[in-house]
Amino acid sequence: MNIFDTIERFGRFLIYATERWGRSWIFLARSLVALARPPYRPYLYFTQLSQIGANSSIVIALIAVFTGAVLAVQGEYTLSKFGANAYTGPMVALSLIRELGPVLTALMVIGRAGSAVTAELGIMRITEQIDALRSMAVDPIKYLMAPRLLAGIIAMPLLCGLFNVIGILGGYIVAVGLLGLSAGTFMSQIEAAVDLVDITSGFIKAAVFGLIFGWVSCYKGYTCGFGAQGVNKATTQSVVTASVAVLIVDYFLTSVLTRVFMQ
Repeated sequence: MNIFDTIERFGRFLIYATERWGRSWIFLARSLVALARPPYRPYLYFTQLSQIGANSSIVIALIAVFTGAVLAVQGEYTLSKFGANAYTGPMVALSLIRELGPVLTALMVIGRAGSAVTAELGIMRITEQIDALRSMAVDPIKYLMAPRLLAGIIAMPLLCGLFNVIGILGGYIVAVGLLGLSAGTFMSQIEAAVDLVDITSGFIKAAVFGLIFGWVSCYKGYTCGFGAQGVNKATTQSVVTASVAVLIVDYFLTSVLTRVFMQ
């Protein structure tokens, strides 16, 4: 293989990647426009909210309580070296509200519901159910993608709030019940340290992560290849791509929101 073959391969990959990137943005734009166009079919949106949001609440609660417990143990151990045990509560609360709550919620929902959404749409693609909708003059973007996209945007902040509350409760149980910290100090320090901007920034992150969840999951399922192998590949790519995107976007959102709210 000479240098020209290498350049040709790189050029083909660049063209392919740019084309797929552009198609994904067009898909997102069409889905957002479809949200504003009638008919609205509310039952589709409530169904997706139940499947994506309500059905994920148990696993979110389970992860949250142990995340808060671990933060309390580690925080108390670290802060005790500086004689600052009283700040264990704020450390747990701020860590959950600003960072761990939105990120871990998004990763868990992507793993549980994102894979299911991609597989469901992928199966509909390979069994030509999506083409059947077109033959009946039903827009598949409006009927299938828009409800899942909006459900992700709405459900993610709600699940994030659930994660934060249960996580703080888990930290409280461990810090007060097992480590012997003062219950009054734990809660009063949280009240003094947590501001509205902290809660707002966490919910903004969660909403953006919900958009990423719906976008990637629906796009991968909608553009799924044929056969069982195509569905398997699309599902794997959906979970990996959405998870990586959440972590990358989280960094930029943290930088932007910190600058905005610090001014």
